[in-house]
Amino acid sequence: MPEAPRLDWHSPMPPGFAWPEGKRAAACFTFDVDAESPILFDHPESAGWLDVMSHQAYGPRTGVPRLLRVLDRQGIRATFFVPGYTAERWPEAIRAIRDAGHEIGHHGYLHEGAHSAPDAETEERLLRSGLEALDDVAGVRPVGYRAPMWELSYRLPALLARHGFLYDSGLMDADHPYRLATGPEEGASSLIELPVHWSLDDWEPYAYLPGITGSGVIASPSEVLERWTLELEALVAEGGLFMLTNHPFVSGRASRAVALETLMERARAIDGLWIAAADQIAAHVATLPLEPIIHRPHQPPETRRGPDG
Repeated sequence: MPEAPRLDWHSPMPPGFAWPEGKRAAACFTFDVDAESPILFDHPESAGWLDVMSHQAYGPRTGVPRLLRVLDRQGIRATFFVPGYTAERWPEAIRAIRDAGHEIGHHGYLHEGAHSAPDAETEERLLRSGLEALDDVAGVRPVGYRAPMWELSYRLPALLARHGFLYDSGLMDADHPYRLATGPEEGASSLIELPVHWSLDDWEPYAYLPGITGSGVIASPSEVLERWTLELEALVAEGGLFMLTNHPFVSGRASRAVALETLMERARAIDGLWIAAADQIAAHVATLPLEPIIHRPHQPPETRRGPDG
């Protein structure tokens, strides 16, 4: 077996990677407009529970307008990942996002993650359903995809490439965007990957529905602002990408939106920080001479043992 290339750990910047001239790091503010879709998918019986459905409806009804005002005040273009079902149920909110100049990305149909898709045909059907809904409601053909619950199968990158997507935003193995190979074969197509992480998601500290999600311990916005500010500053020092994931039904709440706007103000004050939507960042990374990263399926050690163990 040939020796693997040596790991160069001296610089935090990957080989061939660079931000636009004059920029030393990037920040991207994204919003997953889930509304009722994830709760309906995981708990279909909740369709008849007005209390739960109203909790989720807060996102498109109240959170989206508030967050659009925040983004307008800060002069920031953001990315909104939208499930197809949300687009169909709340078309006015999705069109308002579009008309405000923000990017709209694909986020499944009923927030179905890849773990629930038993085969490639099912996964493609769900992808097409989301595409058709966004086209019918808002007339958009998204270039970006974020898997519901960040659940990705090994077959998904190739499926996204076949449908013309520029980037994915759901893997967690890097601080910098990279080129993601769609398969292990030589000459395979590729996408741009914009990495994420659970610690930069508002669901974990804030979201709570009794018996459905959350521990019941709801964090203070000041605490969340502190932890996100620390990560922002650390990633800037490393020349990385600060990719924040918020949900309008979560961070669209009044005091949380104030904390989020404070974070945006701090980001804008950082010299050399590029604040851009995901499609803008992916388009830049696509111009860089990056070697594609190949993700190979794991073969657990026990399956490689011979008949004698």
